[in-house]
Formats: sequence, structure tokens, C-alpha cells
Amino acid sequence: MKKLLVFFALLLLWAGAASAQAVYSCSSKSDAKVKVYVTTTKSEADLVVYKCSSKSEASGNNGLWYFVSSKSDAKTTVYFVSSKSDSDIVIYYTSTKSEAGWQNRSKSYKME
Repeated sequence: MKKLLVFFALLLLWAGAASAQAVYSCSSKSDAKVKVYVTTTKSEADLVVYKCSSKSEASGNNGLWYFVSSKSDAKTTVYFVSSKSDSDIVIYYTSTKSEAGWQNRSKSYKME
């Protein structure tokens, strides 16, 4: 029974890590799923993003991003554009984890 409980606990931890918002930054627009523009004004953003220092901090589709070094480890791929009009979503980086989240939920499907 104890082994079964340990197994399920490990399974839950693994499932949580698998849903992390792991993001890979592509060097080519054609390789990316989402084109992202970074704004310096929070009110312009569709999504407020907090860059996590570990994958275990990032979860779901709520602006907690962990940048991975391999495309195969990513949940989604992004390409950073220099023009807001070329973007799929506009993000604002925050230094406060609790501020992360969607301000325009109608675009949240783009990061799923």
C-alpha cells in the first residue's frame, strides 16, 4: 500500500511538471507557434509574464514562463517581433510573480 501511495505521489508531481509553461524562443518566425511583441506599458499587454528561474515554478497558461534551451522540451514556441502589428500577442514582463496573468483572455488559446 505504501509503495502504491508513493507511486501516485510521483505520478502527480510528474503530471504537474508536464503542464509547465515551458517556452522556447525561436530564431526564425516560421518555426514559432506564436509571434510575441514585448511592450514597456503594462496596460497595452494581453499577457503579463513572469520569467521563472526553474521549470517547477512555471505552470499552466497563466503567464509563468520558463525558457528552455531545447525546442523539444517546450510546450510552445515563440518568436519575438519588433512591431506590435506583427504579433499574435503582446506581453509585458513583470518582476512580481503575483502580477502574472492574462489581461486579454480572448487570446489565451494562442499559448495552449
